[in-house]
Amino acid sequence: MSRQHVDHGDIERFAQEKVNLPKAKADEFRAQARRLREKLEGHLSEHPDFSLKKMLLSGSLAKGTALRTLNDIDVACYISGADAPHDVNALLEYLAERLRKAFPNFQPDQVQPQTYSVTVSFRGSGLDVDVVPILYDGDPDWYGELVSQEDGSFLRTNIPRHLEFIRKRKKANDTHFAQVVRLAKFWARRMKREHDGFRFKSFMVEMILAKLADDGLDFSDYPEALQHFFTYIVESDLAERIVFSDYYNPSIVGNLGAPLQIIDPVNAENNVSRLYTRQQVDQIIDAALDAGDAIDAALAAPTKDKTVYYWQKVFGPGFQV
Repeated sequence: MSRQHVDHGDIERFAQEKVNLPKAKADEFRAQARRLREKLEGHLSEHPDFSLKKMLLSGSLAKGTALRTLNDIDVACYISGADAPHDVNALLEYLAERLRKAFPNFQPDQVQPQTYSVTVSFRGSGLDVDVVPILYDGDPDWYGELVSQEDGSFLRTNIPRHLEFIRKRKKANDTHFAQVVRLAKFWARRMKREHDGFRFKSFMVEMILAKLADDGLDFSDYPEALQHFFTYIVESDLAERIVFSDYYNPSIVGNLGAPLQIIDPVNAENNVSRLYTRQQVDQIIDAALDAGDAIDAALAAPTKDKTVYYWQKVFGPGFQV
């Protein structure tokens, strides 16, 4: 395979310039979330019976896999107390009311319930924080019931363990695991923009790459790692159950009867791909086949123009060398 025109370093530069959330912006976002958490902790120290127990940065920013297009922050808020409602709409109103009490300097319209979360808007920075409620029953490992962003159902989850799961794969692969995740998410986001009905959520991308990491894939060569990602999707037909042993024995996962089975690493009962139809799975496989073919063609192309042309089939016209 020829690397004369586009090599690992070119993909790395593209990622830094077009894909990754800049460090300064990431630091600003994390600082905003930290200030929100510290304000809540200050309120908790004065009101120990307050039903909001903990705030944790979550999502791609917490994992270090955020894209440049990130424009809001995900924060999980643990809520305890027998009086916390289990109806989603009522729970969001309950959370919004208590956030307003915890942050009395905010105007009421700065704390607004959404479909499955409460948005806290900071007028100075223009930044929005999406606060997702988790019903908490005092579990020492911080398990709780999360309101799913997909359908509003309650799912047992554990934010600290999700973050620990990703940190373990990042530690084993230096900076490269997170970078390949961002590149694959960038590709998936482009597919969603350009193809009606295409679905491939970021968490599923992370889990597939975590499986490949556990299988020993070397992430340090980005063209090669991306090709392995696309090849796995095509060759497996996404028919292989993806499950991890970090926090439970995979043998306890039952018969789920879904065309795609990617099991939550902190909850053996949660197939994170349970809502995907066979047609949607096939769309992912077809897109991965096209992307893998484009990388093959790029690595064999005789000219720089042709090489860039094929890489643009993966990353779009913004890819330039």
